[in-house]
Amino acid sequence: MTLLGAQAKHASRVMARADTARKNDVLRRIADGLIDRIDEILGANARDIEHASAKGVAPYFIDRLTLNEKRLRAIAGDVLNVAALPDPVGEQYDHVTLPNGLRVHKRRIPLGVLGVIYESRPNVTIDIAALAIKSGNACILRGGSETIHSNRALVRIVHDALSANDLPCEAVSFVDDTDRARIMELLRLSDYVDLIIPRGGAALHDLCRKNSTIPVITGGMGINHIYVDDSADPDMALDILFNAKVQKPTVCNALGTAVIHSAIAEDFIPKMAARLGAAGVSFRCDPRAHDIFSRCAPEAQFQPAQPEDWDTEWLSLVAGVTVVDSLDEAIAFIEKHSVDHSDGIVSRNPDHIARFVNEVDSCGVFVNASTRFNDGGQFGLGAEVAISTQRIHARGPMGLRELTSYKWVVEGNGHVRPG
Repeated sequence: MTLLGAQAKHASRVMARADTARKNDVLRRIADGLIDRIDEILGANARDIEHASAKGVAPYFIDRLTLNEKRLRAIAGDVLNVAALPDPVGEQYDHVTLPNGLRVHKRRIPLGVLGVIYESRPNVTIDIAALAIKSGNACILRGGSETIHSNRALVRIVHDALSANDLPCEAVSFVDDTDRARIMELLRLSDYVDLIIPRGGAALHDLCRKNSTIPVITGGMGINHIYVDDSADPDMALDILFNAKVQKPTVCNALGTAVIHSAIAEDFIPKMAARLGAAGVSFRCDPRAHDIFSRCAPEAQFQPAQPEDWDTEWLSLVAGVTVVDSLDEAIAFIEKHSVDHSDGIVSRNPDHIARFVNEVDSCGVFVNASTRFNDGGQFGLGAEVAISTQRIHARGPMGLRELTSYKWVVEGNGHVRPG
């Protein structure tokens, strides 16, 4: 791992000097490789799926692991989107001329070497590689053992694209060893790695925070809420809740709990139960919601919520339902149970919207829109390395700019500081 770190550090210096045209050509070659070598990739992915299925893993895990032609074409499209974005490296901003005549500005520079630890999602391999290359960084990727064959196939495509442009393959290094001891070694490569980014569940994030000697960006776990206000358009609210819960329940920006104002609950909850229930959603209900389900939607799949349910990331077609009497109660419930990922309000009351936006401190706050939009591609970033729920350096989807820092450039004309 020490050798891998040293090679990545050297490669990061080469990448920091690479011009935009070369980096974009690498990305276009990666996109082409994903399409031209679909059979190779899907064959490798099938082996991973077979091994995971034999272990009896949960359905959401298999879904995250699975690649198909449609998904590969979407990944290739994301890579091309990154290529089309402006290159942040070298951007100058915050220009100022001081009273003494010194000219000062900031210049955007790459972070250096990113250590990315992730589970079950082979698309992350390409997302990270594309963003690291375009932002002039190097990265060390440590995917889960369940994706080893898929990741090997994907990394070969990335390395071929780098080599074709005379750039070092070590710019995208891959830990081709499934022993979990390699994770601990990576977390201590502080001489070479500048930032650790875990992509996975709470256990992985805790492991990195407690053991890393390198700064860690955490996020990517979503216990998300949508508050349906008493002024909400009910049809709009149903569409938003359906999209947030049903479109892709295995991701971190999916709905966790619907928070319903009591003034509309009697009428709205049965409609929600019918619409989402038809798609297979089951509900965990607080006492008031459970009473409404029992009387008005007995055909739905519902049960009383347990205390821990409000703090569970379901990653499946399960949704919590709680009834509140006011915006204050809704915000208090969200503050207690949110992990600062994606929380939203459906409302036609501008004062309530303004309060919700001001007081809910998640990295993504959504007004009359699905939480499913909290995504780098949807925000125009091309892709993302993670969704940060921290307050230092970056919040929300981390794209190209979030993978850069800056240096001060000071220009004078023989200036010396007076004593």
